[in-house]
Amino acid sequence: MRITGYRTLTTVQRWGRAVGDANGVYADGILPVPVILVDTDEGITGVGLGPHVEAEAIFAAIDGEDPRSVAALYDRMLRQTFKAGHAGAVFGTIGAFDTALWDIKAQAAGEPLWRLLGGRDRRVPAYASGLDIGLTDGELVATYERYGERGLRAAKLKGGLDIERDRRRLMLVREVLTEAARGMRPGLMLDANECWSRKQAVRHVVELERTLDLTWIEEPVRRWDADGLAVVSRGVRAAVATGENLTGLEQFRPLIAAGGVDIVQTAAVWGVSHFLRVAALAHANDLPVSPIGNTPVALLHAATSVPNHIASELQDLQPPVGIAVDLHVEDGAFVLGDAPGLGIRVDEGAVASAYQGNGPAPSGPHVRPEQAGRRLLSVTGGDPAVRQPQPHPVDVRPAPANAADESVFGGGEL
Repeated sequence: MRITGYRTLTTVQRWGRAVGDANGVYADGILPVPVILVDTDEGITGVGLGPHVEAEAIFAAIDGEDPRSVAALYDRMLRQTFKAGHAGAVFGTIGAFDTALWDIKAQAAGEPLWRLLGGRDRRVPAYASGLDIGLTDGELVATYERYGERGLRAAKLKGGLDIERDRRRLMLVREVLTEAARGMRPGLMLDANECWSRKQAVRHVVELERTLDLTWIEEPVRRWDADGLAVVSRGVRAAVATGENLTGLEQFRPLIAAGGVDIVQTAAVWGVSHFLRVAALAHANDLPVSPIGNTPVALLHAATSVPNHIASELQDLQPPVGIAVDLHVEDGAFVLGDAPGLGIRVDEGAVASAYQGNGPAPSGPHVRPEQAGRRLLSVTGGDPAVRQPQPHPVDVRPAPANAADESVFGGGEL
């Protein structure tokens, strides 16, 4: 079998509401989702969700190769970017190709990837994550009620701008999930998305911990600040979770050595090989690992095969437009299907008509505010950069009226 070419697509995720974090909000709730398809001479096509940056240069490392040699081809792609480096979106492109190759390998074997990787249990524990900082209290409750109906018993909220607002919202979600679980107290996490200084982080979390039991605090300070993350970890009761924005195994070593990470995270967009290597490093240091991402299907398969997976992030209850995935959510877990490979089906016609944009939005969660880490006062009414609608250059057709009731990722067999 040989790799013969690749194609790139861009679809959208339609949340049907505002989504964002302490850095900004997409008021229309519509986000672009890039896709890479890798073709072979045997008619098997692999799917990877991730950037297209430098795709042509990276593809040169795998063109004509046997896609089943995926581990070696991953290192070959890393070497292809040696001089310029593989950080940021380039690492995402490598991850998208890597994921597509794992998809091909499992399809060729006629097995779902979770089985090929040695997983035993198709159920992957999940926690709810609504990218919810732009929601009113009523909208927040309604959102987490839907998660509760799917059996989710842990939730991660976006926050970091105001202690009392974070406390109130965490308590609201605790009440919603406790009621859904008929009295069982849920796990609660807070994601600050690198918006604090070290002292701000400790002060904010310690105050919340006067009345709340937090499972973890996520990205309290900058992603590379190993000493600062360690200061936060020692200063609060909650675990410190970080790693989703680290691009390469080498970036995790100083954080682990400094004691700056208690929950090791990896982004779904960085690929399967990266996750497996990070999970092994974390396991060697007695640390749990947790995948991050809106459509983390590839890492859900990989999570079944590692001994230290704790829980995976469940964001939207719908897949991106034109994407169907052989999995569903029940009793607080992703349940993977038996379709060969990743179990992803792409409707290229639907995808082609979905995306109308021409680039990233000028503001939103992907842009760090000027005052991040330097705010003197709490942002009690919401930071204007967060609360105001932000222009977003994609199709703004609303989600279907029954979107919240649809099965997650389409569900069932493909």
